[in-house]
Amino acid sequence: MKKYENFCPVRDILSRVCDKWSILIMYHLQTEQVMRFNQLQRAIPDLSQKMLTQTLRKLQTMSLITREVYPEVPPRVEYQLTDLGCSFMQRLQPMIEWAIENREQCVK
Repeated sequence: MKKYENFCPVRDILSRVCDKWSILIMYHLQTEQVMRFNQLQRAIPDLSQKMLTQTLRKLQTMSLITREVYPEVPPRVEYQLTDLGCSFMQRLQPMIEWAIENREQCVK
């Protein structure tokens, strides 16, 4: 069997980013450009600290966001979209706009 015989790039990517929080985090980073951990927590209040940490790590591993640590006391950590993350969000933007426009009809 070939290594990529069952490879599906769409399923592979969507299975990683279409969880409950990834796109929402990336949406906020797209809107604000650079955010600190606490800013993200305040922006998404129903997201637990543990899940935010796990999701940020996953997005960083996928090269969709960067994490910049500044050597200050206390340490300052900032997150932002990478070029790859911006490219992903650019393609997702029409779906986001559709969701905003049609939310009331779809969520009853």
